[in-house]
Amino acid sequence: MKKVLLLTFALATVALANTGADTTAVMNGWIKAFSVLAAGLGLGVAALGGAIGMGNTAAATIAGTARNPGLGGKLMTTMFIALAMIEAQVIYALVIALIVLYSNPFGPL
Repeated sequence: MKKVLLLTFALATVALANTGADTTAVMNGWIKAFSVLAAGLGLGVAALGGAIGMGNTAAATIAGTARNPGLGGKLMTTMFIALAMIEAQVIYALVIALIVLYSNPFGPL
């Protein structure tokens, strides 16, 4: 709770300190800052979800192979297809994060 309160006061201080500055320059700075924050958080959440999904896929494949070793080849093939699809979602999140960072569709910079 102390960290949240400190962060709130820090952001309020920064926001109120620029009262004499040009408001468009201040807003462009905020847009850049929040774009970086959104890209980092979005990519982190996507990587976390992908890692959890890959772990569950590998665990299910190992459990299935342990129950029926004869299906190991089919299960591995299916697992690799599933892993590729999970990784594709993380790569899509990376592409969107790069678009937000470098193209910045949220405002003129």
